[in-house]
Amino acid sequence: MREAHIKTKYGTVYYWTTKIDSTKRTLFFLHGLTANHTMFDYQIAHFKNACNVIAWDAPAHGKSRPYTAFHYEDAAQTMHAILRELNVTNVILIGQSMGGFIAQSFLCRYPKMVHGLIAIDSCPFGDYYSKFDIWWLKQIEWMSRLFPEKLLKSSMAKQNAVSTAGQNNMQEMISGYSKRELCHLMGIGYAGFLEDNQTLDIACPALLLVGEKDRTGKVKTYNRKWAARTGIKQITIPDAAHNANVDNPETVNQCIGDFIERLKPQTA
Repeated sequence: MREAHIKTKYGTVYYWTTKIDSTKRTLFFLHGLTANHTMFDYQIAHFKNACNVIAWDAPAHGKSRPYTAFHYEDAAQTMHAILRELNVTNVILIGQSMGGFIAQSFLCRYPKMVHGLIAIDSCPFGDYYSKFDIWWLKQIEWMSRLFPEKLLKSSMAKQNAVSTAGQNNMQEMISGYSKRELCHLMGIGYAGFLEDNQTLDIACPALLLVGEKDRTGKVKTYNRKWAARTGIKQITIPDAAHNANVDNPETVNQCIGDFIERLKPQTA
């Protein structure tokens, strides 16, 4: 994987990519809130020879800091600029949690470029959310500030993963944030989702993956409703929590591989 970057009006965004081969499918891995591209290390290693692989540190995350403003529309536009830079016209989006929000934001704006969508422990765009759900999401920043930094970070690791590898990965990803930065990022991440949320008809093939032990918010409930309303297939990942692709990479990789194999040939 080679490191590259792209400059935007808000800051510099870093991404990593294999050599792009126009005969291969392209996978764009989009990590979750407060994480970075290393949460997809298992997936990158598994798919980098068979597919073109792109992974980034999303705006305001990981190496893509400082970043003066985080917006889902900007994130989608930056993804588009990266794909244009790489001459990629068809892409399979694989988004974990917030990465699924960004994937859907991209799909709203560039639907013809998306050949497939896989959401891992994410939630749907649309009118799924009650007034109480929306109110709760707006409280995340100030509520998280009530925790001492060490307890906040250890709690996040335990909340998001059940495996030792998953918890260690989460701890490592959030270790570089100050408490203030971490809390603010969670606040604007959820607030930004509420601002960009809209009705979305997913026309491309899609798949929902949900850790059986995911206890983050109402993710499991939203995914059941998402699957029931749209007919999108949902698969429960055993022995996995919110970061299912790190807790159980073997099963997630198999699901991704099976999904790719069922896709029709991509067109330019």
